[in-house]
Formats: sequence, structure tokens, C-alpha cells
Amino acid sequence: MSSEREEQIVIDSCHTTVHTLAGRHGKEGSRLRFMQKDGRFPVVFQKAPGEWSPYFVDIFTTLVEIRWRVMLLVFSLSYILSWLFFGLVYWVIAYVHKDTENLENAPCVDNVRGFTAAFLFSLETQATIGYGFRGMTENCIVAIIVVTIQDVFSCLIDTIIIGIAVAKMASARKRAQTVGFSNCAVVNLRDGALCLSWRLGDFRGNHILEGTARAQLVRHVKRPSGAVVLSYQDLDLQVRDIILATPATVIHRLEPGSPIYGLGPDDLLQEDFELVVSFTYTGDSTGMLHQTRTAYSPADIRWGQRFQDMLKLGKKHYKVDYALFNQTTWVEVPLLSAEEYGRGRPTAPTVGHIQIQHPVLPSVRGSGDSYLMKPDVTEEAFQEAWL
Repeated sequence: MSSEREEQIVIDSCHTTVHTLAGRHGKEGSRLRFMQKDGRFPVVFQKAPGEWSPYFVDIFTTLVEIRWRVMLLVFSLSYILSWLFFGLVYWVIAYVHKDTENLENAPCVDNVRGFTAAFLFSLETQATIGYGFRGMTENCIVAIIVVTIQDVFSCLIDTIIIGIAVAKMASARKRAQTVGFSNCAVVNLRDGALCLSWRLGDFRGNHILEGTARAQLVRHVKRPSGAVVLSYQDLDLQVRDIILATPATVIHRLEPGSPIYGLGPDDLLQEDFELVVSFTYTGDSTGMLHQTRTAYSPADIRWGQRFQDMLKLGKKHYKVDYALFNQTTWVEVPLLSAEEYGRGRPTAPTVGHIQIQHPVLPSVRGSGDSYLMKPDVTEEAFQEAWL
């Protein structure tokens, strides 16, 4: 396909659709997204107040958020450095008390005559090993005070390390990976009105107690001065509070006041926005608050499709087939914006498994099914989509 064409043809062969995007969207795939599909934000702070100080002020959160390999390094160094520090202190005490020179002298610590022995005594004390060869005596009050301080410090390190490890294992981010949204959103008719919807499901067996869904339309506008302005518009959802025992479909009705109300299937592909959706919920097992989020671009919104049914009623259980979680099927939907459809225009063109003729969008037939194409889409492009 020639790269010199004014328009780029985007083909979704999974659903046999052909869309034509305007030339200004020719680099849609390389455009920086506001939110990635996995919910991460590609944002980098430059010259933030304090630079590194916020990470040290909230050191616990910093340690919880770092990677496991870094955490294991911090875990190991915290013990090794503490053993070395207190071992050095015991060696200094033995050196000052002349235990390293005079073997006949009553030592502060039995069998500690050098740094190696002092390090081993520090390790055995903090790890409560107690081999019985090296031990504290009553000859030096300073050594007794140091042992007491090391015991308290050892309990403090154990508490911090164990707390951080538990917090990392129970991280809300890990639980959020088991609750997900569908790969795409769809537009179809519900109760005679055009609706935008997407799927939400819990991939684990344990169910979520309570959750709230939210959706925002995010646009960014670059001003001539180079500044980038972000605008946020909330979308009204038919049901926000969801009990996610089974997969749920989140629905936004395209009605007056909706930012997508005046957009048709062709207008949608000319838009430059992101639909940011999130689900905040409480886990049944842990009672912790979690959030799952993702974003849909206009290319992720499929007009004239609906999600396949994945819930069936068995004899003793409801059966959910997650193999159909992202699967969609064609339905008859007007190729009009919700605003035009609401004005009651005469017979609107539809898509589906029937032959359709349209004065602007001619239909083509493949294996008994008809699909609408833009007039400038070549036959070779459609054949590629069909294959």
C-alpha cells in the first residue's frame, strides 16, 4: 500500500471492518497517549519542588513502590551493614579494654579478640543464633549497653522489612491486574437510543464487595505558544455502583449533554480524544481499596457492534465464559450521530448481516455478508481485510 496516499486505511481484520482516517491522523499509532492501555500515565516531572526529598520524607511508600530486586538489595544491605557497624563497635570496645593484646585480661565479650570474632558476635546476637562460644560478660557496662541497643534495633529492622514485604505482596496494583476492561468499546442501540458501552470483569474466583465506575473524556489542545491544555468532561453512566459477581457492561447513553452526542461514526474517527475509564472497588478477601483503569481512543470504539453473551444459567451455578470477554458481533445500528438519530430522520442506513445500499456508503458483499465501505477504499484493501 503506497505511503504517499493522502489518507491512511486502518483495517481491523478480526471484525472485517474498514475505516478511513484523515491524513492528519496518519501518525495515530505514534501519538503520545494521555493514558496507556494498562493504566499508566506517561508523565515525567521536571524540576519538581524538593527533587528527592519527597521520597525520603515518605520512605515507607518509596520502599513499597520500588521493584522487588531493589527491595531485596535494601533488605540484605540493612542487615549486613548493621552487623558490620555493631561488630566494629564491639571490636573498638575490645581494643580499648586491651582484650585484643592481653589474653589473660578478663574480656568484655568472651572469645572476642579481633574484628572477625566481633563481627560474628554481632551477627549471632542480632540473628539470635547463640552458638554458645562467644558471649557477653559483666566486665564492661558499655558492651552491655551496646548489646541492648542492638537488640532493640534488630526488632525495629525486622518490623520494617516484614511490613514492607507484606505491603508489597498485598499491593493494590497486583489486585488491579486481575480486574480488567474489554479491549474495545462499542456503540449500539439500547431501548431505542444509541449507547456507548464497555465491559468490566473480575478474573479471579473471589468476588468484589463493592465498586464504583467512572468515565472521563480527555482532550488535549496545543496552543500556538506551545502550551498544552488538558480538558476533562465527565460522562454520565447509567449504573455507577456495581457488584462485580459476574462481568458487567458499563453503559453511557448518547443524549444531549454527552460530549459524543453530535459525533457519528465518521466524525468519531476524525476526533482526537481519549476515553479514560476506571473502577474503584474494595476487595472481598483483604478489604483494601483498589482501582483499575484503562483508556480508549476513537479507533478503539466500534460502531454497530455489541459484546457477545458470556453468561449462561446452569443447574447449580451461573457459568461465565471469559473466552468471549472481548468478542463482539455485528448489530443493526444507524450510521448517524445520536443527535441526528434523535431528530427522527427517515430510514437510516444500518450495518449487519443483510444487503444494504447507501447513496454515500456503498455496500460490498463477501461470503454472503454485506459491509459498508468508504468510496475511496480500494478493492484490494477490502480483500485484505476480508482475508
